[in-house]
Amino acid sequence: MKKLHYILLSVFVACLSFSSCGSSSTQKSASNETADETSKDSVSNDSTANEEKVSFTVKDVTFSMVFVKGGTFNMGATPEQGTDAKDDEKPAHSVTLSDYYIGETEVTQALYEAVIGKNPADKVGADLPVVLIEMSDAEFFADKLSELTGRKFRLPTEAEWEFAARGGNKSKGYKYAGSDNLSDVAWFNNDETGINPVKGKAPNELGIYDMSGNVNEYCADDYAPYSKDSQTNPKCVKEDAENTVTRGGNFINPAEECRVSSRGTTRGFVFGSLGFRLVMETK
Repeated sequence: MKKLHYILLSVFVACLSFSSCGSSSTQKSASNETADETSKDSVSNDSTANEEKVSFTVKDVTFSMVFVKGGTFNMGATPEQGTDAKDDEKPAHSVTLSDYYIGETEVTQALYEAVIGKNPADKVGADLPVVLIEMSDAEFFADKLSELTGRKFRLPTEAEWEFAARGGNKSKGYKYAGSDNLSDVAWFNNDETGINPVKGKAPNELGIYDMSGNVNEYCADDYAPYSKDSQTNPKCVKEDAENTVTRGGNFINPAEECRVSSRGTTRGFVFGSLGFRLVMETK
């Protein structure tokens, strides 16, 4: 795949608590990596932030979290997805979510290095998404950021990710995250460019960038078929899970894989096209 990098992990460890899919149980995994010490004195919260966006600064790197008002939406193969919808996006089903915040962008290399003290990416740039990381690295980063800021950060559930990508309660029913014209909002279908700086395309209805294209993003859920049943704050955690959900498509993918309902998976590999964004809990 030309510039798309695949690195097979020698060991893929998933520390999962058993629960049926659709529950609200929590998944955690440990990292053996030790981060460089980051003083809490180097972390600040934007005191002028309004409820729609909260900003933090870690070692001179500022990032923002966008407020997503809870609501009910139809998840999966909704009509605007048309014939591009795949079987694993069916059936469309009703999901109700509580309030949360989600990253305005993917976690950048600058922020990752400010928190962890190193940058694993092969294509280096402060405003590029961090890539070539395991899911446990992303979870460790979220835990470390939580310690530094006093707020609770974590990976988004698949439902939280899709609701935000669709524009939450401000959704205009687009096929992609912010438009029916994918070129307006996404880097896609080009294996020559590699990853691109965040905020290089237009945001969606909530002011969130790159939820279609650029890099795939880890979600907290194990991969499983959908149920037709209505759900509230679902999270799929399976015993002996083989695959973890990824979302959003990436710079090399065709348009159909960058849709708001398109589902991807990873199975213990890391990629030069796979990164993550975070959710911050409201309390």
